[in-house]
Amino acid sequence: MTTSIPFFTRDGDTFHPTEVANGPWDPKSLHGRVIIGLLGFVIEERHSGPEFVPARLTVDMFRLPTIDKPIQVTTRLVRDGLRIRVVEAEFVSGGVSMARASCQLLRRTQNPDGNVWSPPNWDVPKPSEIPKPTDPRLGMHGKWTTRPIVGHMGSLGPRRLWMSEVRELVAGVRMTPFVHVATGADFASPFANAGDKGLGYINSDVTIYLHRLPVTNWIGFDVVNHQATDGVAIGECWLYDEQGPIGTATVAALAQRKPMAKPPPP
Repeated sequence: MTTSIPFFTRDGDTFHPTEVANGPWDPKSLHGRVIIGLLGFVIEERHSGPEFVPARLTVDMFRLPTIDKPIQVTTRLVRDGLRIRVVEAEFVSGGVSMARASCQLLRRTQNPDGNVWSPPNWDVPKPSEIPKPTDPRLGMHGKWTTRPIVGHMGSLGPRRLWMSEVRELVAGVRMTPFVHVATGADFASPFANAGDKGLGYINSDVTIYLHRLPVTNWIGFDVVNHQATDGVAIGECWLYDEQGPIGTATVAALAQRKPMAKPPPP
């Protein structure tokens, strides 16, 4: 599987999934990461600007799009204030609404005077200091690339890794820092929610909080929470780039009727 194939090609306002956009649950359905990434891509393209930070992106995924249907993304500017901009977007596959997003963009200013406590930066090796994995299953055979730091998907204990994209989201368009984070954030679900008997949860949403955009292509994931009751789970990862913390990715997930018994390693 060559990394030169993008996840989508584009014809005006219509996006066509390619063969590499499929997900792990059904080879004929789209991967959650490309749904989230495309919503972020269109929101940023139509409504962002250098003076604003996309501080929150929430994506609800309530239907599973198939890989053979054309996609349109509609957007609506809910609020365009001096300091706050709010955008809604809808992911339509084959004429049917499959997902929706809400994004809040905040204007850059200056931090107020004084000090506020924050958790310390994580102390981990840089991606360049970690050997490149040789297992072709890592990154689902070329959907992304990783540098594992500690633990792995489903291990009981700390789990940390670096992730970077290896292909374009949309053909011919450089992936921006925001789209880079949006496309990768779906990984918070399997990384936080997989257990020692496999991945038994499928996420229905993702919420990304960012206080700044990454300045490097490597995004760090640090699992900080998983809780589940009656088949309803939440998972959370803190997000980093090579300079330090950038935000969080949180998901809600449902117990899957057909669990992925042997999830691929991260």
